[in-house]
Amino acid sequence: MPQSKRSKKSSSTKKIILELQNVSKVYEVGTQTIKALDGVSLRVREGDFLSVMGPSGSGKSTFLQVASILATPSSGHILINGKNTTKYNEVERAHLRNSEVGFVFQNYNLLAKTSALENVALPLVYAGIDEKTRLERAKVMLEKIGLGDRLHNTPSQLSGGQQQRVAIARALVNNPSIIFADEPTGNLDSKSGEEVRKILQQLSKEGRTIIMVTHEHDVADIAKQHISLIDGKIVDGKMKI
Repeated sequence: MPQSKRSKKSSSTKKIILELQNVSKVYEVGTQTIKALDGVSLRVREGDFLSVMGPSGSGKSTFLQVASILATPSSGHILINGKNTTKYNEVERAHLRNSEVGFVFQNYNLLAKTSALENVALPLVYAGIDEKTRLERAKVMLEKIGLGDRLHNTPSQLSGGQQQRVAIARALVNNPSIIFADEPTGNLDSKSGEEVRKILQQLSKEGRTIIMVTHEHDVADIAKQHISLIDGKIVDGKMKI
């Protein structure tokens, strides 16, 4: 597994990687106003592994989209490494996402006709890394998650578990400050799901900062901190806010 560059620190001195300050997200649906997030505030520090749970319609997906700056909040502020992203335009947000944020999605989001190697290397293309370097880095990442013999396979030639491992390698290749995982085991059988859980646990042990949305309690249990959302609000949790 890839080694994090981040050293272990006491919780009181760990850097704040992500901060949400009174964040709300409102959607207009016909004549209705839906508040998907309602005044959410929290801090995620370096090395935290946070699970986010809640019933359908609780705001989990919106939380992930807004916290990862895939979507902009209606009000409030989102800071990544102290940078107030709500002041950024879309180009600036895209650049920050590519350099600071890694994504693991339930449906993998791999390019169908592209090899595992090229899928993992893709974030490095946007970062302006030369082809030789990005392919070398992608190869190392795939080898570290046990897919060194699948470099040139396309997604259709890989199992669901293997595709998700490719997605994890892609999320890590830029050495991001924070990884967002959206139902990372939701499409997997029990064996593949267990493999992905072990990878996430190992990444956490190495000091990676992870926020994971899941509806599965056994998956949520691997995280160090937990929050629950209902009606767009944090209703309980085992972390410092």
